[in-house]
Amino acid sequence: MPKVTHPSPWRIEAGALIALALPMIAGNIAWSAIAATDLLLLGRIGAEAVAAGALAINLFHALLLFGMGLVTAASPLIASERGRRRHSVRDIRRTVHQTLRAALFFVLPAWALLWQCETILLAMGQDADLAREAGHLMHGLQWALLPFLGFTTLRNFIAALERPIWGLIVMLGAIPFNIAIGWALIFGHLGFPAFGLFGAGLASTLSSCFLFFGLLAVILVDRRFRRYRLMGRFWTRDRERQRQVWALGLPIAITLGFETTVFNASAFLMGLIDRDSLAAHAVAIQIAALVFMVPMGIGQAATIRVGIAYGRHDRAGIGRAGWLALMIGTGFACCAAALLILAPRTLVSTFLDLSNPANARTATLAVSFLAIAALFQLVDAAQAVGAGVLRGVQDTTVPMIFALIGYWVVGIGVGTLLAFPLGMEGLGIWLGLASGLGAVAVLLISRWTLRERLGLVPA
Repeated sequence: MPKVTHPSPWRIEAGALIALALPMIAGNIAWSAIAATDLLLLGRIGAEAVAAGALAINLFHALLLFGMGLVTAASPLIASERGRRRHSVRDIRRTVHQTLRAALFFVLPAWALLWQCETILLAMGQDADLAREAGHLMHGLQWALLPFLGFTTLRNFIAALERPIWGLIVMLGAIPFNIAIGWALIFGHLGFPAFGLFGAGLASTLSSCFLFFGLLAVILVDRRFRRYRLMGRFWTRDRERQRQVWALGLPIAITLGFETTVFNASAFLMGLIDRDSLAAHAVAIQIAALVFMVPMGIGQAATIRVGIAYGRHDRAGIGRAGWLALMIGTGFACCAAALLILAPRTLVSTFLDLSNPANARTATLAVSFLAIAALFQLVDAAQAVGAGVLRGVQDTTVPMIFALIGYWVVGIGVGTLLAFPLGMEGLGIWLGLASGLGAVAVLLISRWTLRERLGLVPA
């Protein structure tokens, strides 16, 4: 009788992790594509529209990312509940309801703040005409905040159930919808008046509604989601679960805030050097951000896989899921680093015309920044996945403190010192970013390694 061989637990975990991560990575890239189409459409209006749009979108994204961090709490909470009871329904529904309610509580004051976009930009010293145009765009865009956070919550729900493909499908459908509705509302096609910048913002709001209601329709129709009855008893108060969402999600939101603002600050520091440095920084950051979508997706998948093992008190499973995610994430980072080292000018040429002499210095600077980006790929992947695995064991407060220390004390401190007193300019700022990411990575991985000694996992 032939001997039956069973796959090892490590191979099973690797298959589950990759199957979960791939749709999430593709979804992250699709989200970036939606954002890119907005800027492409604004570019057809003119350079001033792009500048005004960039001001409004940066302010909007600062609050959007904070809100996304808050609703990310749904992933580890649902995953751990599935680990405790595989077929749990009521507690998972409670988590989704209370996460959506937390998003609503956050959005109400955020809307009031975004309505004052023009005033805020003027207080920041921005050009009055650009601030006014940015305010027009924001009055259409700000309403996208609630449906997008609702979509993100539902996406976290289906991902925690290990069926993330529907989130990707809906996002892929939103790309042509966003292009079509933006084209119609901005330029006055299909019977609509030409709303200009306001139309661009309104198109983004309608696209966010497409995302939310599209995924909600899938959840209400698909029998494997329908049994959770997400629309039932939505307004029932649940103070304990609401507290859990905020306790877990608020530190994640603040962590994302630290990370986002440090990159915003680096752009401001580049602007103090010269325009070529700022332009080169923008190109290099765009390339690095696209590459980052992969470890970000692996980290999101790791939160769920670690969370499931955490819920069933499986210490070995927690370790397997976490270490495999870190190995896969850093393995990809090595490949990405090789690409940035071997083909930097090819990458830069997608954003700049290298045959134009006017772009020569910007291109040279961008290539030099990408060389440093290649060096920090490993630590960037390690900190992204490290944060994800710690979220899986519901550890978010200490990582938030690590982010403050790493990004703002080490990153900005070293970058400013190297760029200005030591005269390294843009290279110094990028070395500062690398050092900040490295500090966060070391702190997070050290905490993960000591998770049992620190009491982060069940006995």
